[in-house]
Amino acid sequence: MIRTPSRFGGEAKPLTSVCAATLLTVTDAPPEFSTAASQLERATLRPEITLTPIPSPGSVAPFSVAFAAEVRSGKDDAGASLGTGRFILLYDPEQVDAWGGNFRVVTYAQCPLELDIFSDQLLAEVTWSWLIDALAGHGAQYTRPAGTATRVISTGFGDLSDNPDSAHIELRASWSPTNSDLSGALEAFGDLLCLMAGLPPLPGAASLHAKKRERG
Repeated sequence: MIRTPSRFGGEAKPLTSVCAATLLTVTDAPPEFSTAASQLERATLRPEITLTPIPSPGSVAPFSVAFAAEVRSGKDDAGASLGTGRFILLYDPEQVDAWGGNFRVVTYAQCPLELDIFSDQLLAEVTWSWLIDALAGHGAQYTRPAGTATRVISTGFGDLSDNPDSAHIELRASWSPTNSDLSGALEAFGDLLCLMAGLPPLPGAASLHAKKRERG
């Protein structure tokens, strides 16, 4: 089962989900994919993250497994939603030239922003660096990383003109894992999502708020 720590460390506790059952229902899957998918069950995630199996994109690769992720301010569903994302593991028995291998991880993360952070010139670079640092921190080896960081601001008009402006950041990223254990890839994605959501960073990570304080 996928397990979640009791805060920033400590004994891992089972995550209430049907993730394990979903992974085990993949039929006619090559052993290489089945092994990789089962490794995701060993991932350790922060307690603020809820992971839910979702339908996989069947047209992209012959085999895949996908999850929707949500970060909440509390350790249960009663907390406010701070961000959402998706994690997809793709596998093609025939090596894909664009991937440089048989596997590809595809992720998406979206979190609201405070308007004063929206214009920060470091926003895109810091968000991408969080992913790279998280992958390194969890020992997730990879090749051919690609991604885009997008800032979006919404302004209401007409009947919505009284609504205050709102903003959010989106990160779309993918990479080709090269190590045998893929649990680190999912753990790194979880760390990224929490940092984007504004949760206190784990040791060694720098938040956008900290960057702003450094510059005064």
